[in-house]
Amino acid sequence: MKTKQSDNRKNSCRDAMLLYAVTDRRWTGNQTLLEQVESALRGGVTCIQLREKGAAEEEFLAEAIAMKKLCQEYQTPFIINDNVNIAIKCSADGVHVGQNDMNVRDVRALVGENMIIGVSARTVEQALAAEAAGADYLGAGAVFSTATKTNACALSHQTLTEICQAVQIPVVAIGGIDKNNILQLSGSGVDGVALVSAVFAAEQIEEECRLLKNLSRKITAKEDGTLAAG
Repeated sequence: MKTKQSDNRKNSCRDAMLLYAVTDRRWTGNQTLLEQVESALRGGVTCIQLREKGAAEEEFLAEAIAMKKLCQEYQTPFIINDNVNIAIKCSADGVHVGQNDMNVRDVRALVGENMIIGVSARTVEQALAAEAAGADYLGAGAVFSTATKTNACALSHQTLTEICQAVQIPVVAIGGIDKNNILQLSGSGVDGVALVSAVFAAEQIEEECRLLKNLSRKITAKEDGTLAAG
């Protein structure tokens, strides 16, 4: 059942999808991960997702608390990948789950009505099921081959378009996207792009994010020429 709270979450999600950065500490070098995230925030990213697959729980939580505080300073939504308990403990703005993670309805029961829930989807059926279960946005991909998920086959432009047309909630494209291929997503109907190495492997993260944001505005422009907010 739709509520005012769910409508507010979805509306705020749409703007947050424009340039969605997903962390990957494999690219840390001269900067710490937190410093990289701040560079991305200065460059205009509209959402940050903390993705930590191998970190111990205490380390993950401490990092999440520090990153949540930083994102608050920039008034940017902060999402935790997969770990619902960490999302609750650090008061994240949202949590993102995959098809093999906790069911959306179970997540909602734990996190309450205010937290954003994102779900990964590769098919129209998965997208519709996630929307029906109460997801606030979808992450669709991988739209290009990616080193982050080597076992993921690329999602076709047609399927991506069909997913966007099938649901009312925002859709962010993810997987192998960079400045050289992002414009290939034009016309798909996505609300933005989620990027990993395109942001965190960049030598000048802040400048790269400004460029990527402008490109994302182009692919999300409406048919009447209206550009995306953010």
